[in-house]
Formats: sequence, structure tokens, C-alpha cells
Amino acid sequence: MIRLLIAAALMGLAACATAPASEPAPSSFSMAPEPYVKVKHPDWAKDAVIYQINTRQFTPEGTFAAAQAELPRLKDLGVDILWLMPVHPISEVNRKGSLGSPYSVKDYFGVNPEFGTTEDLKAFVDAAHAEGMHVILDWVANHTAWDNPLVTEHPDWYETDWKGNFHPTPWTDWADIIDLDYSNTELREYMAGAMEYWVRDVGIDGYRCDVAGYVPLDFWENVRVRLDAIKPVFMLAEWDTRDLHQHAFDATYGWDWKNAAHEIAQGKADANRMTGLMQRNLGSWPQDAYQMLYTENHDQNAWEGTPREFYGEALETFMTLQFVMQGMQVIHNGQEAGNEHRLAFFEKDPIVWRDHPQKALIQELIRLKKDNPALWNGAAGGAYEPIVTDNGSQIVSFAREKDGNKVVALFNLSPREAAFTLTDGPVDGTYIDLGSNTAVTLNLASTEQMTLPAWGFHVLVSGNQP
Repeated sequence: MIRLLIAAALMGLAACATAPASEPAPSSFSMAPEPYVKVKHPDWAKDAVIYQINTRQFTPEGTFAAAQAELPRLKDLGVDILWLMPVHPISEVNRKGSLGSPYSVKDYFGVNPEFGTTEDLKAFVDAAHAEGMHVILDWVANHTAWDNPLVTEHPDWYETDWKGNFHPTPWTDWADIIDLDYSNTELREYMAGAMEYWVRDVGIDGYRCDVAGYVPLDFWENVRVRLDAIKPVFMLAEWDTRDLHQHAFDATYGWDWKNAAHEIAQGKADANRMTGLMQRNLGSWPQDAYQMLYTENHDQNAWEGTPREFYGEALETFMTLQFVMQGMQVIHNGQEAGNEHRLAFFEKDPIVWRDHPQKALIQELIRLKKDNPALWNGAAGGAYEPIVTDNGSQIVSFAREKDGNKVVALFNLSPREAAFTLTDGPVDGTYIDLGSNTAVTLNLASTEQMTLPAWGFHVLVSGNQP
């Protein structure tokens, strides 16, 4: 009897193994694809270029009023979003240098008297709007100055170390600041209210958020909803992770792009470094998540030397590449004057303004972007379409296309001449070479070898331009 029961059981198991699988149970979760980025970008950001202003160094006077007088020049340059470094009163306790760091905030509702008054800032914002530009403020949410009144009024809003003392951000030299504690609901409400104030009462159009990744994501997501309820805002995070884009930020920093450019310019990597970055972004980064591209940073304009010393003959190459790749570009004050000096951060050190060829280059690149929808920001522009060559160690090549407008980019990212053949990609057609303003015909079947000089490039355009 036992043997019969075992046999019957084995036959049942065999029948189960060969029987067709049943339909999966209905699920309440849809598998239909959805856009990852839920943030609604303001319409004026779709082809915008950012311009950073260090108010202290931007003019000899170092004031909002003096900066306001320069707005027509910035309009002529072609930039759209003006990013003001922090405008608030600066700490006196543990101050760095004689003037201190603008990232050591003493009062979130005040204006640094070094720069002027709140009314002066309002006048600057109104004048920028009249010129068709928008203004974002640098916001420091992670920490405050040691002498911010919140320290004595709300000590429970701050983190403490193992001894129970306030502390700067761990493992940094930021001795002039102490970290806030975002597990406190009252702190979150205070900070959100302060950010609403500058949008609602002063008229600014958004924020560049310092070390945004050090502040909990849910805070930023809630703040974005509250700010957008006042008016559409633009939010830039000083961070580089994808999750910030879903509900909080329009743009994040393209740190890896800048690092790749530096490594290639210094001979520490070849063109495959940039192609690998593009491949990763194409596969893992949402197209509508803007990555900010730049050749120099606001506090590192002379990274390991002056820009020209660092990039050498490749400077114009990488400045051009940043404008044709997917991303949102930023120009730091002084680039148009060919500034070769690392600006002091804690002292008065005004930019020396002069006529320089980089101004014309920046104007040309901004016009290139605005005239070609393929180069616009995020989903308003075109995604990468790989173009393959037989020389990947020197050549970076791709196309971008949007609404009948197409841009083909061929860049030699090396200090020696490059010969190459196009082997695959959407290249067939006739284009205008923007460098020579001549017609160029590409045909993949021709297998004709092309050459580019050291750090040379072709930017080819076809199709409709507005």
C-alpha cells in the first residue's frame, strides 16, 4: 500500500511538471512605463544657460547695484539664469579670512550688508526679469554659522557629536559652520518657510542648493511642491544622483563630465573615458534629468593651475563639447574675460574684466544651442545617437536630433592628429560645418577616411532651425 501511495504521488508530481503554467494572479500594479522625472521644468529652462555670479568679486564695488548695471552685458552674452552665490549675512564667530565664507549663513532672512539691502536685491531681480532673465539664489540648508540666532533659540535643531557638542560637517575643514538636524520637524518647517519667503516676497525664481545630498530627499521633494505653488521654479542641486530628479530638482552637477574632461586634457585618460560616460548616461540616466556641464567650478576656477595651463590647447575643445553634449551648461563669472586667476574665497578679489576671445566663443556656443532644438535641455532636446568609428581611443562621435533638426559631433580628444573612418551610425546626409560654414556630405557606405588635427572637431548641423 505504501508503495502504491508513493507511486501515485510521483505520478501527480510528474503531471504537475508537465501541465501548462496557470495565468499569473492579477496585479494592482501596472507595468506600463512612466517617465522617471515627475518634476515639471519651467518652460523658460528648456534651452537655458546658467551664469554664476560671485557678488563680492563680480564688480569692483561688490554690490547688487553694481551687478545690476552689468545685466545688459549678460543679456548680450546670451545667458538666461543668473545664479547668485549666497546673499545672506556671514558669520563673525570662527570666520575664515577677513570677510568670511558666504556659505556660513548667519541669517536666512537677511542680506549681507557688504552687498546692499533687500531692496537692492529686489531691484536686481526685477531688472533681470525686465531683461528676460531669471535669478536663483544659492541656498545653504545643511548647516549654519556658529552665531546664527537659531543656535541659541533652537539648539535642538542642530546635530551634536559624541560629546554632545555642535560640530562642522564631519571630515571637512568647514570650521566656520555647524550641521543642522533634519530629523526635527520644526527645523524643516522653518527652512521651507525661509525658502518660500525669497520666492514670494523678493521674486527669485529658484535655488542652487549647496551640498544638497547632505539634506534628506523628502525635505527637498516637499519644498519643491510648496515653491511651485507660488510660481514655477528652477532647482539646481549641488549633487549628482538620479533620485534627486524624480520629484525635487531640475538639474544636478555633472561632476563626472568635468572629471573626464580634466583627465583627458591631462593625458590621464583617452577618448574612451568620455564615450564610457556617455554610454552610462544613455543607459541609466533619465533624459529629462538635466546634468550641469562646466569646464571650471565656482570655487575652483584654476584647478591645479589656470584654465589655460590645465587644458592647454584643449580648452576651446572642451568648452564646445559641453555645449553639444546632453546637459545644461553653466558659465562662471570671468570666463568671458579669460580669467586666469583663482578668485580668493574669503577676501575681496575683484575679477579683472577685459576683452577676450572667450567672450565671442561663449556667445557663439550659446547661439548654437538656442538655434538647434536638438541641443536643448532634457527631453526638450535630442538624446545621444551613437556614431561608431574605428578609432575609439581618440574620437568621440555622436548625433542628436529633435523635430527635424540634427547635430553631428566629431571630436578628436587627443593632442595628436587622428585618422578615422565612420563605421556605423545615423550620419548619411548633407550638413553645414559650423567651423567653416561650408556644406559637408557624409555617407557611411563610402568608408572614406577622415582626419582631425590635435583637439580638432567638427560640429555639423542639418534640418530646421528656429
